[in-house]
Amino acid sequence: MIERELLNNIRKNLFKGKAILLFGARQTGKTTLVNEIVREYGNSCLMLNADEPDIRLRLNNATSTELKNLIGNAKLLIIDEAQRIINSGLTLKLITDNLKDVQLIATGSSAFELADKIKESLTGRCWEYNLFPFSIVELTNHFGALEESRLLENRLIYGFYPEVINHPGNEKQILNSITDSILFKDLYALEKVKKPATLEKLLQALSLQAGNEVSYSELSQIIEADKETVERYIYLLEKSFIVFRLYALSRNVRNELKRSRKIYFYDNGIRNSIIANFSPLDIRSDKGALWENFLVAERMKLTHYNNYYCKKYFWRTTQQQEIDYIEEHDGNITAYEFKYKPHPSFRFPATFRTAYPGSEYQLINSNNYLNFVNSINL
Repeated sequence: MIERELLNNIRKNLFKGKAILLFGARQTGKTTLVNEIVREYGNSCLMLNADEPDIRLRLNNATSTELKNLIGNAKLLIIDEAQRIINSGLTLKLITDNLKDVQLIATGSSAFELADKIKESLTGRCWEYNLFPFSIVELTNHFGALEESRLLENRLIYGFYPEVINHPGNEKQILNSITDSILFKDLYALEKVKKPATLEKLLQALSLQAGNEVSYSELSQIIEADKETVERYIYLLEKSFIVFRLYALSRNVRNELKRSRKIYFYDNGIRNSIIANFSPLDIRSDKGALWENFLVAERMKLTHYNNYYCKKYFWRTTQQQEIDYIEEHDGNITAYEFKYKPHPSFRFPATFRTAYPGSEYQLINSNNYLNFVNSINL
């Protein structure tokens, strides 16, 4: 089994008086991860799946007495898909407050509004984690750096969902299944998604604009929906761990873009499935977009799993000067430019270097990318 980076983080915080919340998109391996914890704790563990109607009925609006009877002598309680419980936040709060000897782990398919209510009820009473598709760190630890380097093109096209990694040769079918029938299931069920066809158009538009600046006004024209609908749907996509936003750095230069944003996909495979394009890398016109999306998404996983708190940006001016990715940590700025092939003549813009003195610079290509996606300290 490919060990997840989060597993040790969760182990360290077991039985310390707080609930553990584990969020992530469907099929990213949440159940597999908690099953490993179940295996370690054996008979002292009780696992309840709130996708099951009878389990959900027992947990809906349950009193503390009913919860005690249900949990019995278990010391470790895992509730899978906890957001499906009515008044889920209150239920988890009752368990945490009244059953001090019980370690609660609750998982949710996303950080939708129900999951937000869970977090609100457990403020100060929980540790919160996000689980993404496999990371390069996890795959390098399992398969080795040489093998991962050999599989780079495959990763750029098919991504990192566990089922995709574990079933080579069936990537297209698996990704189409995840995209069509599983990943967006919760999204389509939301009352706020009144027109699934509009959401599908938005996903296609975002897929084609990956790595580029995104205009909500332009998107609204493309998908024939108002700007408020576009913003609301992007918010839901972000909360479901399908996409994430990156904002522009703007402080010192008059012509810096100030309110611009880029939108990336957490997984290249999902992005390519949405636009039905699994063509080889050497004939693709979007190679640069795939490369940039891959690197930014992997860096997001790396910083999250390592509790590395930094602000993340891109930078661009009205004169089209740009830097792909920037991290600011403890006041120190590091700028990164992404080129698939080595580009020895590339120079970071003088405007940026003048405006942000003392910054560090890294050019990331297919020869040195493993350092960038595997290690915080380059």
